[in-house]
Amino acid sequence: MNILLTGATGKVGRHVTEGVVARGHHVRALTRTPGTAGLPAGVEVVQGDLEQPGTVAAALEGIDRMYLFPVPETVHEVVALARKAGVRHIVVLSSSSVLEDESNPSHQHHRTVERAVEDSGADWTFVRPDEFAGNVLWKWGESIRTEGVVRAPYGKAARAIVHEADIAAVVAAALLEDGHAGAQYVVTGPRALTQVEQVDALSEALGREIRFEELSREAGREAMSRVMPPPVVEMLLDYLAASAVTPGPVTDAVRKVTGREARTFASWAAEHAESFSSSS
Repeated sequence: MNILLTGATGKVGRHVTEGVVARGHHVRALTRTPGTAGLPAGVEVVQGDLEQPGTVAAALEGIDRMYLFPVPETVHEVVALARKAGVRHIVVLSSSSVLEDESNPSHQHHRTVERAVEDSGADWTFVRPDEFAGNVLWKWGESIRTEGVVRAPYGKAARAIVHEADIAAVVAAALLEDGHAGAQYVVTGPRALTQVEQVDALSEALGREIRFEELSREAGREAMSRVMPPPVVEMLLDYLAASAVTPGPVTDAVRKVTGREARTFASWAAEHAESFSSSS
C-alpha cells in the first residue's frame, strides 16, 4: 500500500508518519521544506505545498491512500489531482467544530474540505478531533515559563482535550485498515477537564505551582485580540462560555478504532513538561 501524507511534519502528521512506518508501509511525505523535515528513516520525503496544487501532482503518482491536511482554499484542485492519480481513499484531518453552528469560522474552514472530498467520488474518512492538548503550549506556555501563571476567561470551561498521538492513531487506522470508509470520528480525550483542572495537571507535571487567574470576558478579548483576528476571538470566547455551562463531548472513538483507551491530559503534560521550563 502506497500512502501520501500531507502535513507530515505537523503536530498530528508526525505521529501519523511514525505509526504508518512502524507498520511496514511505504510512506511518501509532502512538505514545503524537505531538508528540515526530520522524519523517520525510510520515509520518502518530497517537496510540495497544498497552497500551490501544481506542486502536489508528482507526489500523488502511484498513491493508493492519502492523509489530507485541511487547506480549504485549494482543496478542490488537490482532490481532483488525487482522483486523477488514482487515489481511492482520503482520510481528512477535520475538526469537531463542523458540528457547531455554520457561522463558526472553524466550521466553515473544515466543512469546506469535507464537502470537496465527499464530492470527489473517493472513499473518505473524517477524523474530527476536539481541542488539541498541545494548544496549551501556545496559549499558556510563555506565561507559565516566565511568571508561573495562566490568565484566561471562563476557568470552568471544560473540554475533553485530546493527545495529538491519539488523533494520529485514529488516522493511521483509517488509512491502513478496511472498514473505515464513510466514518466520521469525533476524537476526544477520556474526560472533560476545566481550564483550572488543566492548570492543576500542568502544576503536577512540572512539580511547581502554576496559578490560574480568571479574566473577565472583556479582558480576555483584549488579550486574545493581540494575536488573533476579531472573528476568531469571538468564536473562542463563545466556545469557552458554552463549555463553562455544558462540558464538551467525551467519545470512545480512540478505543473503538485503536483498541486502547485515550491518553489522559496528565500524560501529555508529563511528556511535555520541559516545554514549560524557563530554560526551554
